[in-house]
Amino acid sequence: MTPKKECNGMPQPSGGLALVLRPVGFVRSGKAAKFAARHQPDEEELEENFLELEPGCHFEAALADLAGFERVWLLWWFHRNPGWRPQVIPPRGPQRRRGVFATRSPHRPNALGLTPVRLLGVEGRVLRLGACDLVEGTPVFDIKPYVPAYDSFPGARAGWIDEVDAWESAPPAFTVRVSAYAEEQAAWLRTGWGVDFLGRAAELLGRDPSPHRTRRIRRTETGFEIGCGAWRALFRVDGAAARVEITGIGPAYPRRFLEREGAEDIVDRAAQRAFLDRWPESELPLKTRRAGD
Repeated sequence: MTPKKECNGMPQPSGGLALVLRPVGFVRSGKAAKFAARHQPDEEELEENFLELEPGCHFEAALADLAGFERVWLLWWFHRNPGWRPQVIPPRGPQRRRGVFATRSPHRPNALGLTPVRLLGVEGRVLRLGACDLVEGTPVFDIKPYVPAYDSFPGARAGWIDEVDAWESAPPAFTVRVSAYAEEQAAWLRTGWGVDFLGRAAELLGRDPSPHRTRRIRRTETGFEIGCGAWRALFRVDGAAARVEITGIGPAYPRRFLEREGAEDIVDRAAQRAFLDRWPESELPLKTRRAGD
């Protein structure tokens, strides 16, 4: 069958044939923000996620014999990413554009994702999973067993990723400290709202605090900031001493945006409003808002 072209440049089957995919289930990870889903989860962390398969489809029978496998492949959809880009800036390594097919970027012609994840158990039509990089509600199209003899090639070259791995394996280039003011704010968020992102922010800034679009690091009038899901951390850099100081944190949305009609689904909305009540000086002006995902 010869594909025909549409105006968006994506090949489409001729003869009116439609390619239809329907989710078999949805991930329940509790990770509402993309920032909370690390690109490569730490297998040492005690983390449990769930894949709930759709009812009424005989999926209980389809899961027979899967419990004996230690890992499974999940084929899923980047459901928060409309459109695609031929070249992207990966979050790892220096700010450099690379061909999307040489990356794991969500901005793909067909927004398919593939993840190997530890299988902790099968209960009815629910799979208990270990650490994963999927946000809450991710639609899953298929489940396949991970077979080490066929699926693992530890000696294979990984192109530019090998170079980045070597860079990241080196000690952090910058020492990161948190000011007393920022730590007070972070402690309030952790204790009252269960929101904690400073550790991940410090990890990224210790590697390279320079402006980077994908890592959501940008220069401000008074210093720099890094976007952390629905939040942001303000910091300054002493390049000569190779030091970074996180000076404060704040919501990624101004109050006017948080309180407008239709804003009910914003991640951590109630926590952001309460934060602004306590630290009104942390409000981000509407015109410079950097929305968190």
